[in-house]
Amino acid sequence: MRNRSKLNFRVPQPKHRPGDAPDFSNVVVPQVDAVPRPPIDANARDITALAYSMIRVLDKDGRAKGLWNPGLGADTLLKGLRAMMLTRAYDDRMYRAQRQGKISFYMKSTGEEATNIAFALALEQGDMCFPSYRQQGLLIARGYPLIDMMCQCYSNAKDPLKGRQLPIMYSSREYGFFTISGNLGTQFPQAVGWALASAYKGDDRIAAAWIGEGATAEGDFHHALNFASVYRAPVILNIVNNQWAISSFQGIAGGEQATFAARAIGYGLPGLRVDGNDFLAVYAAAQWAAERARANLGATLIELYTYRAEGHSTSDDPARYRPSDEWKAWPLGDPIERLKVHLIALGAWSQAQHDALGEELATLVRETQREAEAIGTLESGGHPPPKTMFEDVYKDMPWHLRRQSKQAGF
Repeated sequence: MRNRSKLNFRVPQPKHRPGDAPDFSNVVVPQVDAVPRPPIDANARDITALAYSMIRVLDKDGRAKGLWNPGLGADTLLKGLRAMMLTRAYDDRMYRAQRQGKISFYMKSTGEEATNIAFALALEQGDMCFPSYRQQGLLIARGYPLIDMMCQCYSNAKDPLKGRQLPIMYSSREYGFFTISGNLGTQFPQAVGWALASAYKGDDRIAAAWIGEGATAEGDFHHALNFASVYRAPVILNIVNNQWAISSFQGIAGGEQATFAARAIGYGLPGLRVDGNDFLAVYAAAQWAAERARANLGATLIELYTYRAEGHSTSDDPARYRPSDEWKAWPLGDPIERLKVHLIALGAWSQAQHDALGEELATLVRETQREAEAIGTLESGGHPPPKTMFEDVYKDMPWHLRRQSKQAGF
């Protein structure tokens, strides 16, 4: 008989639970200039270190430094700041609408605005985005009408999707925003397929997709990376690591064993790990990956390291599984505040202008809400006509739907 120890296993646990004092001393934040910027044609195996460090541009004083500094002008920075502030104002207003029973469901993107708005500005308007459900900033950055977003949430008579989707599950072909899927992992292989179709047609448009770190545990994630690598798809695959997948922290998806960006290495893809609350760093990484894709050099996997400041959705109470003030201790700060400080340091902005813009956007959202609610809400007002249930599935309505429509009196 050999003296053997009993086998056991480990269940990852978050560092903080309700009532604990938040402590992020374990989060390693590299210096701004610690990460080199390789040429876009670099071999993936030669830049594996980028998957373990973190691309950063803005220092603690709001100054842009290092090789990854995209050198953006004040106009682009102000456009990004406005889009982030408008997204947050919109989120706050629609959250209240849900609490008032005017819509059924809502998901805020507070603290994660840069992960999609900076990205949107680095892409071209014709590129197709495959979002998760916290990328409403993509639409706002691309100029999609705010009234249409609200009407979709209210499922009223002007809802562009005719009441067929949950609130926040937007869709717009014209604005390069692929329909949001509640089964989150599906967006990755769909984005790869769209990118391959674009290449097959000899088009010049690329695709970009977003999922949370929890969805990397889905098979769809690995299927997408395999196809993207084998066929050199012109696609950017983003993992928004906001530390929480509903109520389970990122360690359950393997985040304690390695970075999520490091998952690219096994597929021969470049993996970038980026400070997701640094607007300039996100823009720079997106720009690098987009240039690589357009040069037919293949896909890039990007981990956008950020923090989910609010609950997973209006159906979630984060106080049940994490400290209520944990967001305030997050070492990478608030993306809006950091970009504001940078613009002030450049002499292109001031606190007074910032406050005035906040008031302007709050008024815009409030007035748009009045306009949308005059059309209808979930609880009252106009809704899409019932006859639309037979439309938009087939190019030519088949005989059985024509018969059912006639039987229903339409």
